[in-house]
Amino acid sequence: MKRTHQIVSLTIVFSVLLSCSTKKDSVINRNFHALTTKYNVLFNGQQAYEKGLKNIREKHEDNFWKRLEIEPITFDKRSIGELKFNSSPGGGFNSSNEEEKDNTSATPFDRAEEKATKAIQKHSMNIRGYEKNRQIDDAYLLLGKARYHTQRFIPAVEAFNYIIANYPKANLIYNTKVWRAKSNIRLENEKLAIESLNLLIELDKNEKNLTNLQRQETYTALAMAYEKTDTIQKVINNLATSITFVKNHQSSRNAFILGQIYAELGRKDSARAIFKKLASTRRTPEKYRIHANIELVKNMKSDSSSVGLIERFEKLIRNSDNRKYLNELYYQIGVLEEGRDSINKAKEYYLQSLESKKNTNYQKTYAYERLGNIYFKEQEYLLAGVFYDSVLQATTEEFETEKRIRRIRRKNKGLVKLRNYEETVKNSDSILKLVAMNTSERETYFKAYIEKLKEEDEIKRQRFLNTQNFGSQSGGNANNSFIGNQGKWYFYNTQSKGFGRVNFQKNWGNRKLEDNWRWSDKTTVNSQAEDEDEKETTEASNKYEIKTYLEAIPKDEVVIEQLKKDRNDALYKLGLIYKEQFKNPDLAIHNLERLSELNTDEKLKLPINYHLYQLYDKTGEKLKAGQKRNTILRNYPNSKYAQIIKEPNTKIIAEEKVNELHKKYRYVYSLYKHFEYEEVVNQVNSLSPAIDNSELIPKFALLKALSIGKLENKEAYRKALEFVAFNYADKIEGEKAKEIIELLK
Repeated sequence: MKRTHQIVSLTIVFSVLLSCSTKKDSVINRNFHALTTKYNVLFNGQQAYEKGLKNIREKHEDNFWKRLEIEPITFDKRSIGELKFNSSPGGGFNSSNEEEKDNTSATPFDRAEEKATKAIQKHSMNIRGYEKNRQIDDAYLLLGKARYHTQRFIPAVEAFNYIIANYPKANLIYNTKVWRAKSNIRLENEKLAIESLNLLIELDKNEKNLTNLQRQETYTALAMAYEKTDTIQKVINNLATSITFVKNHQSSRNAFILGQIYAELGRKDSARAIFKKLASTRRTPEKYRIHANIELVKNMKSDSSSVGLIERFEKLIRNSDNRKYLNELYYQIGVLEEGRDSINKAKEYYLQSLESKKNTNYQKTYAYERLGNIYFKEQEYLLAGVFYDSVLQATTEEFETEKRIRRIRRKNKGLVKLRNYEETVKNSDSILKLVAMNTSERETYFKAYIEKLKEEDEIKRQRFLNTQNFGSQSGGNANNSFIGNQGKWYFYNTQSKGFGRVNFQKNWGNRKLEDNWRWSDKTTVNSQAEDEDEKETTEASNKYEIKTYLEAIPKDEVVIEQLKKDRNDALYKLGLIYKEQFKNPDLAIHNLERLSELNTDEKLKLPINYHLYQLYDKTGEKLKAGQKRNTILRNYPNSKYAQIIKEPNTKIIAEEKVNELHKKYRYVYSLYKHFEYEEVVNQVNSLSPAIDNSELIPKFALLKALSIGKLENKEAYRKALEFVAFNYADKIEGEKAKEIIELLK
């Protein structure tokens, strides 16, 4: 009996050992390796692959302001095609060597590739050129897909080609061909991908072998390929076909992209039909459903339907499940309200959009821009500038070159200048007002100012004390209980904490919270801190003394004259900015008329009167326009302004001269580009003095300065740049010259 038992055991062991062989073609061997591959190695590999896909979906962020990518994957373009060599024998180009398998930097796709490779190496039964393990083709497909998602597209294509060449009748051959086509698209082999996918579709028309899901994947991949070749109509055709087979996440995405393309092409009716269907279908994934509602606003036919849309958006906002979309929902209601001329409501919604917890910088730029545009229309230019500044601050490097952002940047440059000039006028006026007062008036003024300052400081101090008292009251129970229960935490007891602070300061002094705070050389730091505290205390006491302010008023006539000059210059620049750039005649007239009353510079009187003449003529104030006209003709009869007023047709001649000057500038610039620096200087020097007022003169001057920099020494270059910077300070060329001067320093 015992001998029989031993024989049976040995037979079983021997059978198992024989079945482990990959060289013997038997039913037991084939099934053993197939089952081991499927339920052990490939199962774990597939699990790792699914985890990697989940990570990709979570990390990928769609920007719904742009057309979505058909395949929602964020690839790093800098590392596409990067190969990682495995130094282990027979490893080839794998993600890591044996010593690094447990490295925490390995991705789930790396682990999936490792499992697929293991399945191929240990369980492949290639006997006389035929693969007997029916799971190996699955292993190669997993290998290719893992490589695809780690941006190693050439090795991925190799894996897919191996399946197609060696397993032509595999049940996953169609999936493999689609994946190979997608890899070729990523490698910019779109034509090859299109040919293979069209061949697959033609084959399916005859044999009907593809499942609906495979058909969807095929047409989706074709749309990706045609998108790369900018064949937009074929993208539309393939996306439209892809959404007819199955209803899943990708079909909703394809439909949404189709709607976006229709909107880009101006086919608003088709876009609305797509988005309306997505918005009203419950099975549509949440993010596409919400954004379909938003796209309906963007593609609205007229403002007549805005009321219904506002109600729909308010309902979406009330739904707590939509909290992460509040920024976009509030913004779109703001757009609807602005379209209905409910500007105050629009402002509120834009601000609510900005204050939403879950927000993106790109979304914020649109809300900031809308608020900036509203305040710009309301002639609140300084406030508009603040919002345009916010747009530029929120703009990431990725979107710096967008046409919209470039336009805002140009617009904001004018507002920055405006802000600076307004600030100059305000500060100069304040100081000059104090200069004009006598001593008693100044003292009265500053007494009132100091009293107001004391009141404000007292309010701040009281608020601080109230905060402290609130903290003590809220901790009162803890303090009382601490007496009875010494086990309470030390920092819950305000009294104990206070004693501890006093003892610490007695031993160590006032020390900053930093590393190595117990070092002995901290005494110097303490003395510096004490000096700073003493300085702050002195400054705090000085701000309540009248003498501090009286001594700050300038008494030097040179300084006072410079203040007046700066103010007048700022008023003139403001008048021109409001007139030429912002097309606001009222504010332009306000600044130029004030300058006309204050100005003592003879050079400015003529241009001031001429600009006012133009502004009054434009606004229809013929009497005032006539007064300015008569002033110019009477006092400056030989000026070019008088000539223009007398003979308006001379503008045509002037325009011809301007055109000639443009040709001249292009010629001189081409000389500069061809390194003819000496000729550039000669050409600029030969320009007629009659064209000194042309807007191209600063450009000529800068070209001359740059050419001098190439021909002469650094000092001559610097002087030439200083000439441009001083004479054309308000022009781009002047600013550029200043930048170069700073670099030379």
